[in-house]
Amino acid sequence: GAATMPFNTVAVPGASQLVIDLQRNIASSSNAKIVPRNKEPEAILEILGEIRDKVILSLNTQGRVREYQLRYAVSFRVHNGRGGEFLAPVTIPLRRDITFNDQVLAKESEEALLYREMQSDMVQQIMRRLQAAKPPADEEE
Repeated sequence: GAATMPFNTVAVPGASQLVIDLQRNIASSSNAKIVPRNKEPEAILEILGEIRDKVILSLNTQGRVREYQLRYAVSFRVHNGRGGEFLAPVTIPLRRDITFNDQVLAKESEEALLYREMQSDMVQQIMRRLQAAKPPADEEE
């Protein structure tokens, strides 16, 4: 069903794939309407940072990498542009483990697929946080 947001208009500034996915999701599955920041939206969803990382989890007996952990974290906040916070700055971390072998091309595409899946999961988690957000105290009636 449609998500009920605590605001009717929202700006999501930026041009990354995450921002585009968020705008599309908010527009298609919530009561909120996406507007440009200069149209004075009720809320501004600001992406503060987006980090992708890959760490070695384990090595085989020859000292070669056997397993990686893919990490994806997004920091964001939602405010009204006048000092009121719907959501204080928060970071959502995601992790996925991936085994590694000498079939490099197959593993690169699997890694890209996992990052896309993590981004999709991130959009859903941000949408849930937006639904649970509370209007700033100065706007409650």
